[in-house]
Amino acid sequence: MKKQALNRRIRTTSLALAAGVGLTAAGAAQAQDTVNLAYVEWASEVASTNVVRAVLEQAGYEVDMTSLSAAAMWQALSTGDADAIVAAWLPTTHADYLERVGDDVEDLGVNLDGTKLGLVVPEYTDVDSIEDLNDNADLFNGEIIGIDPGAGLMGLTEDVIEEYGLDLRLRSGSDATMVGALSSAIDNEEDIVVTSWTPHWMFARWDLKYLEDPQEVYGGAEQIHTVVRAGFGDDNPGAYAILEAFEWTPEQMGEVMLMNQEDGSDPYENAQQWVEDNQDVVEEWLSAAQ
Repeated sequence: MKKQALNRRIRTTSLALAAGVGLTAAGAAQAQDTVNLAYVEWASEVASTNVVRAVLEQAGYEVDMTSLSAAAMWQALSTGDADAIVAAWLPTTHADYLERVGDDVEDLGVNLDGTKLGLVVPEYTDVDSIEDLNDNADLFNGEIIGIDPGAGLMGLTEDVIEEYGLDLRLRSGSDATMVGALSSAIDNEEDIVVTSWTPHWMFARWDLKYLEDPQEVYGGAEQIHTVVRAGFGDDNPGAYAILEAFEWTPEQMGEVMLMNQEDGSDPYENAQQWVEDNQDVVEEWLSAAQ
C-alpha cells in the first residue's frame, strides 16, 4: 500500500496504561514500540481489535488502529504498513487474500472458533432455504442487502447467486447499513434477506435464522485467525507473543459487541472496561510475553 493512502487512516494512538505485569526484559515494551493494528468495520472486528489494543497497552505498548476494507487490510499487512490483524476469516472468506500475500505474512492461528457465514432472514419470514428465494423474490424487493463490496462474504454471495441461479440483486453497503435495513424491516414486520455472520450482536437483539445452503457454497463453520506481517516476531517478540496467545470465545466477544451497541458508547472505552473486568483471561495472554 502506498504511504499516502495511510494518510487517510484513522489513527487512535494512546499512551500505555499502567501495567504492573512484570514482563521480562525480552518481552518488555520500550517507549518507542508501536503496534499497528488494521481491521475492517465489522462489529466483531471492532470488538476484537479494540480489546487487543487495550491489552497491548496494558503491556506497555502504544497502539495505532487503522480501519480499512478487507482487501486493503491484507495489502497493508503484506507491505508492512500494518503489523497485525485479528480479523482473518479462514479457511474460506479471506482465502483469496491470504493466497495473494503468500510469504509476506504469518498466520499465528485461531483467536476465535465457531463462526458461520450465510444469508439471514427474520424468524417470521416464511422462507427457509436459499433455493426458495427466487419463488419469493417479491417479498425481498428482488434484492439481498450486503455489506462492503470488498468483503469476502460479498464474493461468496456472488457465487451463491450464480450457483443457485438467483434473480435477486446483491446490494453493497456496509455492516452499519445492512443492520439499519434489517432493523427497519423488523420494526415494520417486513421480509428482508441480508448477508451476515456469526458472531454478530444482531442475533442477540432479534430472532433471526440462516437460510439453508444445500449446495454448501458458504462452506462450513469458519475460524477467525490472528495474522502478522513477516518479520514482526523478530522486530517485536513481546507483542508477537501476546498476539499469538490471544484467544477468546464467541460469548466473550458477544459481551463486547453488545456493549458497543449502547447509545453513545465508545468501542475503545468498552474494550478497556471489558479488559479491566476480565483480568484473569487477560493475564493468560500477557503471561506469554514473560
